[in-house]
Amino acid sequence: MSKLKLLTDIEESYTELRYKTSWPTKTQLVKSAVIVLVASIIIAAIIFVMDQVVDTIMHFIYSLGR
Repeated sequence: MSKLKLLTDIEESYTELRYKTSWPTKTQLVKSAVIVLVASIIIAAIIFVMDQVVDTIMHFIYSLGR
């Protein structure tokens, strides 16, 4: 009985993925990937700048104790 349920679930999943899901076109997929890439680079740059600022501030604070 359990195998029948599993097969039914697999068939329903396949049907939904094949006929009811709207998949992006290649152009849409490339555009989305480029947007994610650009956003990732911008966020990485912001984090890098913030890290450099904090590093500079910490070096300044530590140099006051000498």
